[in-house]
Amino acid sequence: MGEPQSSKTDRPATAGFEIRGGGYRAGIAATGAGLRLLEWDGPEGPMALTETWDIGTRPPLSAGLILAPWPNRIRDGQFVFDGIDHQLEITEPTFGNASHGFVRRRDWRVVNHADDRIELSIDVGLHKGWPYPLRLTVAYVVGDDGLTVTHTATNTGAIPAPFGMGFHSYVRAGDFPLDECTLRLSAGTRLPLDERMLPSGGSQPVAGTEYDFTSPRTLAGVALDTPFSALDVDADGRSRHELRAPDGTGTILWAAREFGWLQAFVADPDAGKSYPGRGRALALEPMTCPPDAFNSGIDQLVLAPGQQWTGVWGMSAVA
Repeated sequence: MGEPQSSKTDRPATAGFEIRGGGYRAGIAATGAGLRLLEWDGPEGPMALTETWDIGTRPPLSAGLILAPWPNRIRDGQFVFDGIDHQLEITEPTFGNASHGFVRRRDWRVVNHADDRIELSIDVGLHKGWPYPLRLTVAYVVGDDGLTVTHTATNTGAIPAPFGMGFHSYVRAGDFPLDECTLRLSAGTRLPLDERMLPSGGSQPVAGTEYDFTSPRTLAGVALDTPFSALDVDADGRSRHELRAPDGTGTILWAAREFGWLQAFVADPDAGKSYPGRGRALALEPMTCPPDAFNSGIDQLVLAPGQQWTGVWGMSAVA
């Protein structure tokens, strides 16, 4: 097992770790605390539940990386909090946005590592337009019920801090091409976006529209880069979303109530975004808030000094 490297931005993951349990195997990278693979030992052999990438390579399309202290985008990199104007670095110059926070290309420190679990942490640090010290942890655990991912965020500073989090997970139904699979989302509304991938209006019901995946629908030809909300939760307080292959096997992504949003994105070669070796691929991204939440205030979290937030999601196989 490799040891995590010291923090440095914009370089590929070089330290990799593995956990196993309950018939599941997960690969974790130190850089971005990234989930670089998840597979299940099915009756026909190992079945991939996520798109994968190799240690020593940059995660394609930010696959499997943590998005914090905000997910998605902030318009013009600007927001006002507690009456103070903030100007973040523009990290998405094509659209003029600050995108996906500060930690997806930095190395995280391994706190502990056992056969079936690993925990990593990072201090977000101070950045241009960001005077809020935060400490993040993530724990990956595999067992009979699949993968469980537990995130915490702690305000280590002396003033309240805005906060949001997401996870850029790509789901997969074994080796079946995406266009042969069906998708079901437990989501009642979607947020329309403009050409800069920023909200262009309020949330709209999905019923009867092209965004209605409350019943399984084939993904052949479907284009998505859409924030969904009004997530329907089961009795255990979790929303569940399913990608299934033609033979009924597949992957369930679930999220606890802390993640009230789900961004669905289809990588498509025809749109200039191809997943290497796979072409079309599906990201289902649990998020605490929608794009530009630091300006809209929609589901924006505020952590008081010393306050800790915890959120949980996970994945399991459909046999």
